[in-house]
Amino acid sequence: MENISESLNTANSLSATKRALIALKEMQSELQALKSAQIEPIAIIGMSCRLPGGVDSPEAFWQLLNDGVDAITEVPLERWNINNYYDPDPDAPGKISTRDGGFLSAIDGFDAAFFGISPREAQSLDPQQRLLLELSWEAIERANIVPDQLFNSLTGVFIGIGNSNYQSKLATSEIPQAYWGTGNVPSAATGRLSYILGLTGPNMAVETACSSSLVSVHLA
Repeated sequence: MENISESLNTANSLSATKRALIALKEMQSELQALKSAQIEPIAIIGMSCRLPGGVDSPEAFWQLLNDGVDAITEVPLERWNINNYYDPDPDAPGKISTRDGGFLSAIDGFDAAFFGISPREAQSLDPQQRLLLELSWEAIERANIVPDQLFNSLTGVFIGIGNSNYQSKLATSEIPQAYWGTGNVPSAATGRLSYILGLTGPNMAVETACSSSLVSVHLA
């Protein structure tokens, strides 16, 4: 009887040891998964851009860099008359001491109807929001993703975006417009993108000055 009892105790002991080892391996696997998630690589499968110098694609940007093109130009007349604001004296009140800058081409060429936005609402839409919609759509196309396939998916939107002076320009109008708020608030820009594409994942507008884009990637 003693031998049988000892055998049972040994079996129970081994069983407990095995259970502990299994639990330990499971915990190690979970820990490794957490560590891997923290350093998960980022796969860029689609990109788009608008940059000074007439750049409207990554290929055009590379060509501009390869050719050594200086994309800084004098302020175009369609933006504003620089003569009304320029003064070589940097201390002159209400003036700027440079005539040059980097400007995007065809900034007024937004296709509002394509995104189901009325002409009236488009007038109040910050150019940042217009570009966000256009470039997001282009990036999806370049990634060979059919936009309809994203509908109702848990796709997240993390956008680095800041305030602009477009709203203050609109505020000079005598009659307030209904779409000033949604057309100029950064959070509305990201929400609009998720709404148009039918995305149901997390949605976040990030404003951390010059690091906004990097912080957005980190959060994503």
